[in-house]
Amino acid sequence: MTRTDRLYALVEELRAIAPRPRSARWLAEKFDVSSRTIERDLSALQQSGVPIWAEPGRTGGYCLDPGHTLAPLGFTVDEALAVMIALGALDTSPFRDAAMSALRKVVAVTGEHSLTGAADLANRIHLLGDDRPQEGSRVLADALRTGHVVQIAYNDRSGNATLRDVEPMGFVGKGDDWYLIAWCRLRDGIRAFRGDRITHATTLGERPPRRPLRAEDLGIVEGKLRMVGLSENSS
Repeated sequence: MTRTDRLYALVEELRAIAPRPRSARWLAEKFDVSSRTIERDLSALQQSGVPIWAEPGRTGGYCLDPGHTLAPLGFTVDEALAVMIALGALDTSPFRDAAMSALRKVVAVTGEHSLTGAADLANRIHLLGDDRPQEGSRVLADALRTGHVVQIAYNDRSGNATLRDVEPMGFVGKGDDWYLIAWCRLRDGIRAFRGDRITHATTLGERPPRRPLRAEDLGIVEGKLRMVGLSENSS
């Protein structure tokens, strides 16, 4: 059994007997792994937002609240595979932590047949990239959500380093490259900052009114912009 399969099976086991607990030792024997492995798996699920908690005592163990979990997802194999690919492709983006957390949640509530079929096919699909680090990506993603000003240390294409206070407005992705679109207070205008050139990012306390962002303001001369949300033709 792969770890992905085990995570799904753990949630299903706890869901089946909820709100009663299961001990780590009992689960370890059932899945033929060590108690430490079970505890690591449960910790990963907890960090993903699955409502699992520990009950102390001789008859205690791990419990799951069935009222606060995702309902089982009726994905087909192709749909489950598409979700895995889409979330996996965000590994170099500012949203990589959220994507991996979301993937664990989806895995936990996807039917066993679809999950097994999708996992088998996913092993045949690879994403080619150069694995450049994206420093401060979590800070930037959070700042876009909350609207806080961020101070970034940035190296331009010539290697010149500057320290800038910016107001995050959005992101543009192109292949493995992700660009922070922000109002730069140093340049007094909209600028695009490539993620792998941001060497440090710190959230500041200021939260100014959010500036509007229009596609024409980006000045894209190569490629075609498309939104990630559902279009009218997708419904």
